[in-house]
Amino acid sequence: MSYLRSNIAAMNGYVPGFQPADIASWIKLNTNENSYPPSPKVVEAILAELGTDGKRLHTYPSASSEKLREVAGELYGFDPSWIIMANGSDEVLNNLIRACASEGDEIGYIHPSYSYYATLADIQGARTRTYGLTDDFRIAGFPDRYEGKIFFLTTPNAPLGPAFPIEYIEELAERCAGMLVLDETYADFADGNALELVKKCTNVVVTRSLSKSYALAGMRLGLAVARPEIIAALDKIRDHYNLDRLAQAACAAALLDQTYLRACCEKIRKTREWFSTELRTLGYDVIPSHGNYLFAAPPDRDGKRLYEGLFDRKILVRHFSDPLLCHGLRISIGTQQEMEQTLAAMKEIG
Repeated sequence: MSYLRSNIAAMNGYVPGFQPADIASWIKLNTNENSYPPSPKVVEAILAELGTDGKRLHTYPSASSEKLREVAGELYGFDPSWIIMANGSDEVLNNLIRACASEGDEIGYIHPSYSYYATLADIQGARTRTYGLTDDFRIAGFPDRYEGKIFFLTTPNAPLGPAFPIEYIEELAERCAGMLVLDETYADFADGNALELVKKCTNVVVTRSLSKSYALAGMRLGLAVARPEIIAALDKIRDHYNLDRLAQAACAAALLDQTYLRACCEKIRKTREWFSTELRTLGYDVIPSHGNYLFAAPPDRDGKRLYEGLFDRKILVRHFSDPLLCHGLRISIGTQQEMEQTLAAMKEIG
């Protein structure tokens, strides 16, 4: 006798990127983390919140993350009622499915993109429909009217890198009968974003993460911007103390230090373009990227061989077994020094 729901018993869990135990001895470019530290103001804020005796930790944090909503609202140009804070943007993605899709309902997304969408749908018992990409990075065969409850659009796309033009995204919103969720995890590394569509289109939600551009993957921070009625629904089903005190202090400090954010992102963008040029010189096929990563295929299109060669040299990148992706690698953009070492290793591997 099984006490589990049949879909939970049958499903495969999401497998994150490999995290080595001796992490300091690796060049780690496999999970799109930020190789630079977060703003110094983040550390100051955490220490101030902790205090000398840690006494403040015996009481619960703000359940509503009210200050963070105000800070994010000021930054993005929205009333706080349009914003919800989350334990990583994954929490928002999960709760959007819980709020909008019943068992048997359909959600859609592009393949390849963030594979966690499928896991979240499986948990809910929702059906999934995937769409491919054309050569000019538009959705292949997208219907005039998509009737699914949610369509997830990762922009910039991960693992490939291109971002979708805002005019095209608006067209997609008009063609979606349900929610269009714009997963903008990597938007800070791109030339623009689609936040303006939240006010223009009633069915658009934008999710953001502080894991990548703000270098706070270890704090698990994210947010969503949507119409107040959608935010109110998400508020009902989130964990009531979903962000701890230290995370809230870190989040406010990070969002307020936009000067540091812009400087950090610019360094990564500059290194990304340099690394792209160098790989193309070696004969690699490199997809133009708007994220803090590249998808690149070696001349022999043997991604696994290259992955293993880098792994042997203690350089971690991401290789996917998916037939659409196995010919190449997704390589996170680290510091200039890390990328120079990676390039030298790739030349050595040949």
